[in-house]
Amino acid sequence: MAERQIHADGLPRPQRILAFAAVLITVILTVMDQTVANVALPTIATDFHATPTDAVAIVSAYQLAIVMLILPLSALAEIYGYRLVYLSGIAVFSAASLACVMADSLTWLTVARVVQGFGAAGIMSVNTALVRYIFPQHMLGRGIGINSMVVAIASTMGPSFAGIVLSFANWQWLFTVNLPLGIISFAIGYRNLPASDTVKRRFDVFSAISIALFFAMLITTIQSFSNNEPWQVSATEAAIGLIAITWSVLRQLPQPTPLLPVDLLRRPIFALSVVTSITCFTAQMLALVALPFFFEAKLGFNVTETGLLIMTWPLTIACVSSISGRLADRYPAAILNFFGLICLSTGLTLLSFLPPHTSYINVIWRMMICGMGFGFFQPPNNRVIMTSAPKPRSGAASGSIATSRILGQAMGAALAALLLAKLGYQGAVTSLDIGAAFAAAAAFISLLRLA
Repeated sequence: MAERQIHADGLPRPQRILAFAAVLITVILTVMDQTVANVALPTIATDFHATPTDAVAIVSAYQLAIVMLILPLSALAEIYGYRLVYLSGIAVFSAASLACVMADSLTWLTVARVVQGFGAAGIMSVNTALVRYIFPQHMLGRGIGINSMVVAIASTMGPSFAGIVLSFANWQWLFTVNLPLGIISFAIGYRNLPASDTVKRRFDVFSAISIALFFAMLITTIQSFSNNEPWQVSATEAAIGLIAITWSVLRQLPQPTPLLPVDLLRRPIFALSVVTSITCFTAQMLALVALPFFFEAKLGFNVTETGLLIMTWPLTIACVSSISGRLADRYPAAILNFFGLICLSTGLTLLSFLPPHTSYINVIWRMMICGMGFGFFQPPNNRVIMTSAPKPRSGAASGSIATSRILGQAMGAALAALLLAKLGYQGAVTSLDIGAAFAAAAAFISLLRLA
């Protein structure tokens, strides 16, 4: 079949549009699904007569399933093709959404969310790799920019969409809407997603298990630390994770195309771009966790005002991402990232100095600087991560993009939670200041790629 042919430099235009549409639909599904569940937690807890702490498990289980499987599934995709793993991810995600609708207890809902996380991991692990095969090389930045724009819009729409649905229907409808969109995406993708290069190697099951264990222990260690668990708990989790990753690295170092991309991390531009990504996402999440407390406790805004003001950030990202993506096809990512990250650092610093009871406009233009800065970071950085890897290793590069994002977000959220627990509302201001420092550090790490 024509759609199974491996195209040397992107798909022809009619097929490119349809294939990218399938990708964007699933991006919307997976991004919104993370936010709508957060909004529905109080309703779900009430429905199942559960405590809020128990209900949070449906969010954390979903996120943990994703981070554990992204790199193993990206490696599997390099062997069997990105198209197969992506379509399988859509199918699993959609079937698990149906299971969420039918769940009659919090336990079964949590199990369904874990399976849904497996499907989301299949989608996220090769999302950017597919974009590389869909678009010709000279348009890759544009494709990644549009992808980032849709992510920003979906993250903005998620809470509002959930609130609207819950105002007239039960929480099950939040998962029901995944079914028709999943079916449409699968049907379009089956006919139009491109075939990809594959690598000749066996899937290393033991390395996959050890990597999944490492990321599970890393996330739980971060959460235990932020939740002030006994140090023995955090130390045990960290030790297990360290043993798992050490064994995995030693096992894979001699391999030409390892599951853990140690071969790509030997390339300075790839390694620096991944470190820049982790550092920037840490800065962003420090701010996004702290801002609601900062706006309400220090600036005196109510919940509705806070929500609307925070929306300024992702909406600005959505406006800027497609522009920065096009620029990334023409100019060095290091320069674009330096500009964006300095803007992000400046915006966070300016926010932290706001006086109480300030005007909306004083907040909005500072939030727009932050959003513009992040918008100039993500598409160029993702493009350089993808293009610094050989095309057959696009799966590992795509998995690294998703993993660095999740790790940065987990570290930023944990650090903000710790600061808020230790310092109270003053911790929100400190979080903004530390976030600004992380963004500035990421800016200078980015410049090292010019050396």
